Amino acid sequence: MGNQLATPEERAAKRADDLIGVWWHTAAFLVVNIFLWALDYVTGNGIQWAYWVTIAWGVGLAFHVIAYLIDDSGIQRRKYEQFLAEERAKDSSV
Repeated sequence: MGNQLATPEERAAKRADDLIGVWWHTAAFLVVNIFLWALDYVTGNGIQWAYWVTIAWGVGLAFHVIAYLIDDSGIQRRKYEQFLAEERAKDSSV
């Protein structure tokens, strides 16, 4: 985990890239699902299958958003520092 050695500029760039990734994923989700719902409605007798795509993709999108929020919260960094301190303590006691 090289995040401890990264400069503030590099960390800010990563956060911005990650956020843009979530926005693109959300935009693609909306555009494609609107198209699929319209296609399903027009070609069938109402909505028959489009909701399955929306549900499955929505779960994936939710995990993407959660991963972004967890990474942004610093949990990973704090756990890394905790585990690193524990490992260093083991090495120093040997």
